[in-house]
Amino acid sequence: MTSSSVLFLSSADVRALLTLDECIAAVELAFRLHGEGRTVPPAVLGLHVSHGGFHVKAGVLSLSRNYFAAKVNANFPQNPARFGLPTIQGMIILCDADNGSPLAILDSADITALRTAAATAVASKHLARPDSRVVTICGCGIQGRAQLAALSRMFSLETVYAYDTNVENALALQRELGTTLNIPTTVIHDLACHIRSSDICVTCTTSHEPLISRDDICPGIFIAAVGADNPQKQEIHPALMARAKVVCDVIEQCAAMGDLHHALDAGAMRTEGVHAELGEIVAGRKPGRESAEEVIVFDSTGMALQDVAAAATIYEKAIRKSVGTSLKLVA
Repeated sequence: MTSSSVLFLSSADVRALLTLDECIAAVELAFRLHGEGRTVPPAVLGLHVSHGGFHVKAGVLSLSRNYFAAKVNANFPQNPARFGLPTIQGMIILCDADNGSPLAILDSADITALRTAAATAVASKHLARPDSRVVTICGCGIQGRAQLAALSRMFSLETVYAYDTNVENALALQRELGTTLNIPTTVIHDLACHIRSSDICVTCTTSHEPLISRDDICPGIFIAAVGADNPQKQEIHPALMARAKVVCDVIEQCAAMGDLHHALDAGAMRTEGVHAELGEIVAGRKPGRESAEEVIVFDSTGMALQDVAAAATIYEKAIRKSVGTSLKLVA
């Protein structure tokens, strides 16, 4: 690529270039570097409009070279029903962080799904019981499918419970992933009952009120709270947050928009009560799970460094394989 051109990578290109295993490895490295204090603190900006909102997440990582990436995502939950459009749409701009040159523009939808699921996989490696076999997926859209696929890389899953307020979504997950992953999958209607018999629960919904309360869980469960990525969304009751060992992707970010935000607003927790950021655990600076009985919540709001790591992985692979379309920025 010349300094006057940028590589465009479509959603098809992204899907062809980034595997889930590669994404998990890239995201784990990003968390480790962050936990070791070897990154610039990532930044986020959110703007809300009618029926949805936009967020911008930006970060810098030193990998094979110094990369900067900024992701601009639109999140409009009513899009599928209203317009036949995806809920999440957007793009990532990848740049050389040493000279500012734009390197690539990438469709962000698949990257967002994979890197979010990859973060759950990395967190589960350190925070779930190693013998975890039963998973409840709460929210069975694209993200729910990605989450289950990622967890299947980490554990020998034997049972999956699929819950969604739209039963058709749960049935679709049951049909698709129950077969491809060869894991018995049951569509459920009583969420609390099945969470009590689960080792892991993932919430990846657009809920604006708690889905899981303190009385809904059993000792030793690991909960990945993925859906609350703006201040209006909420999935975990503040009383459960107060009871659990809480691990955040970025504490400051979770305090502003995650389930931690709601626990703080309710007076159930203080930021000092957060056990660690995931990067600190991955880097070995703080312990992960310390007993089989601990209830652990991973508050996952989406760290920009995950996007940088995934985008850089895709870009380098695209260059090696001569994939993508070169766009001239300067005539």
